[in-house]
Amino acid sequence: MSQYPIKPELQVSGKLSDNERLKAESEHLRGTIKQDLGDEITGGFNGDNFMLVRFHGMYQQDDRDIRAERAAQKLEPLHNVMLRARMPGGIITPQQWLAIGQFAAEKTMYGSIRLTTRQTFQFHGVLKPNIKPMHQFLNSIGIDSIATAGDVNRNVLCTSNPVESELHQQAYQWAVQISEHLLPKTRAYAELWLDEEKVETTETEPVLGENYLPRKFKTTVVIPPHNDIDVHANDLNFVAIAEHGKLVGFNVLVGGGLAMTFGDNSTYPRKAEVLGFIGLEHTLKVAEHVVTVQRDYGDRVNRKNAKTKYTIDRIGVDTFKAEVELRVGVPFAPAKPFEFTTRGDRFGWVDGIDGKQHLTLFIENGRVLDFPGKPLKTGLAAIAKVHQGDFRMTANQNLIIAGVPPEQKALIEQLAREHGLIDDNHSEQRKNSMACVSFPTCPLAMAEAERYLPELVSKVEALLTKHQLADDHIVLRVTGCPNGCGRAMLAEVGLVGRAPGKYNVYLGGNLVGTRIPKLYLDNVGEAQILAELDTLIGQWAAERDGKECFGDFVIRKGVVAEVKVSKTDFHA
Repeated sequence: MSQYPIKPELQVSGKLSDNERLKAESEHLRGTIKQDLGDEITGGFNGDNFMLVRFHGMYQQDDRDIRAERAAQKLEPLHNVMLRARMPGGIITPQQWLAIGQFAAEKTMYGSIRLTTRQTFQFHGVLKPNIKPMHQFLNSIGIDSIATAGDVNRNVLCTSNPVESELHQQAYQWAVQISEHLLPKTRAYAELWLDEEKVETTETEPVLGENYLPRKFKTTVVIPPHNDIDVHANDLNFVAIAEHGKLVGFNVLVGGGLAMTFGDNSTYPRKAEVLGFIGLEHTLKVAEHVVTVQRDYGDRVNRKNAKTKYTIDRIGVDTFKAEVELRVGVPFAPAKPFEFTTRGDRFGWVDGIDGKQHLTLFIENGRVLDFPGKPLKTGLAAIAKVHQGDFRMTANQNLIIAGVPPEQKALIEQLAREHGLIDDNHSEQRKNSMACVSFPTCPLAMAEAERYLPELVSKVEALLTKHQLADDHIVLRVTGCPNGCGRAMLAEVGLVGRAPGKYNVYLGGNLVGTRIPKLYLDNVGEAQILAELDTLIGQWAAERDGKECFGDFVIRKGVVAEVKVSKTDFHA
């Protein structure tokens, strides 16, 4: 029950979704996971536990490349879990990096570390006998996976490119505090995975509620003018406002989200919008009560409409804002001026504070593994053994070697080049393209994404070269389904998987991530996609206005209409 007066007219009535039942019956996320772990008949989780393990940072998956082969042998799919770590702001020590690399090599099916758009790492292919040891191992090096999936506030992102190092340190500390403040209070994680004793006391969830949130919830801290974490993909964003290099407060943006469902026009990607400005002293309370308003008024009947963006569109942003102000006890001040001018990661060396430097490495698809001629995983381990600063994962699936003292710069550069971590031949197009994991591990994937992206980028590079635009780029993103993990719905060209080899093509986002693209081609294959891009890139080269980006060009020329209000424009 909420401790705040509930207004029934703002709630959605009807039969609750089954996820609400399973959360209510889960004994604060414990379910029967413990019993399932001892079931050697199956490699998976049974019944409700399939969903409940998500609240502990895991998704049950299987290797879809061998699913049919195993079925022919009368075997169940090769069940395993993907684990996503909780890493507010994406900072990890070299010692932790070495440890997770060793675990990936010894205890996962694929041996890789996967850097993700949620500014953390994932293990893929952890078999059932290794699940509990994995959590205990992570705990031993100071890492957990609490609330990195499920209907909770997930890993809190923070601008990672450390151009303004002092401001970054302040913003990062807020990201950590927000993450801790919004965590579930249940001791289920400690009991199930760390063998801690059950404490006989009445558990409550004062922020998330006894049934947790209606749907997943994503939060960021961002330092303008750099939108590297893509604010418009997130439910709640704290935009840092600085005066004389010091953080003084945040503009608060709510209601972003990119997921949709094909064939259901009540779902759509949506930008976040501004509620106003708050001083630093109100940060945690505002974070808490944006969450509690969504908790109390989000749709628990239809999960497809359960995200914050739909709550705001249903009850109105003014009503949502007034509810937050009522609970915080302080009104929002008018938003302070801010602007986003860049989005991608700034590769190469950047000067920091205290005479130290930061090296941003491009990691294609975020997949850290030893590839032929490019032993990336070995190289990063070699750097971790000598590096005195930290590593910072970016929300664009790349990695920053941060805090390098002058006397170490040459050594770090040498190791990076020797192992293919620095490649001067990477084009701007490749560095500004991104994909979700998709096949073979994601159960939702309809088409290839990560495995397809490198060859697709090569073909787009060829088109840019053909039209004398080799030094330019288009923000290109590919996802295997419409759930939004690769943030295709903030790209200039977004491909969203429909079926093997078939994609919807969306055009019209922009370089800084402040516009949703619109459908241009429906359910088409590569030949048609490349033919259309060839024509459009040719027109862009001939008719662009100065340095006009591709997304702005296709809007100006009427190739697609601009999406201004998602609810009415996106499907129009």
